[in-house]
Amino acid sequence: MRPALIAVAHGSRDPRSARTVHALLDVVRAERPDLDVRAAFLDLSAPRVGDVLSAVHADGHREAVIVPLLLGSAFHAKVDLPAVVAEAGARLPGLRLRTADVLGPDPLLESAALDRLAETGATTADSELGVVLAGVGSAHAPANRLVARVAERWQQRTSWAGAVAAFATAAEPDVPAAISLLRERGARRIAVAFWFLAPGLLTDRVIDAVETHAAGDSPLIAAPMADSPAVAELVLTRHAQALDRDEDTTGVA
Repeated sequence: MRPALIAVAHGSRDPRSARTVHALLDVVRAERPDLDVRAAFLDLSAPRVGDVLSAVHADGHREAVIVPLLLGSAFHAKVDLPAVVAEAGARLPGLRLRTADVLGPDPLLESAALDRLAETGATTADSELGVVLAGVGSAHAPANRLVARVAERWQQRTSWAGAVAAFATAAEPDVPAAISLLRERGARRIAVAFWFLAPGLLTDRVIDAVETHAAGDSPLIAAPMADSPAVAELVLTRHAQALDRDEDTTGVA
């Protein structure tokens, strides 16, 4: 049997998040019908990672690749997921486990976010547009810096008045501060792109802030990234890269 692909998302109390993950994996399955592709969640949603790995083992698989649906290597990637995988490896000695890299950073993610933004009618030639790139926010500074670097690249490669990263929680600037900065740079209209895979409570918080602080300008609000074909392509790329490694791993590179 080919190694199963276990896509692991964080999980959310908002049911839209899990639905979006399952829709993403439907695209992955359509691209690779030869693979056994399953969803798992670290917290707040079912099924949990350990339960999925037990089921994969019971179904006869002797190898599985865990693909973290995480955008950066923060706490969940460095601590939570390796602990769960290590526990499953000890409990299921007949199942060889490999863990792929997290999804970000990668040009395919940037393409996905830009594709979603373009669907709102935003163009890269609009010199009066200011773009907020909204990320979750983390106590792990490098994860926030990753989002900021994406916004900086957009600033350099477009004619926009500006592109600024903002965070829904745990980091600065927040959305109102980012909008103020874009106004100072000459933006007359505001758009928000999401460095999120799926909608949820935090994306709602971002939208509320944008609509409050840029309400008079009819802000353009993009969708999160997961329904982009580029994300499905990236999931399969991470799976293939993990299989190309010679050694087993129970951590996220």
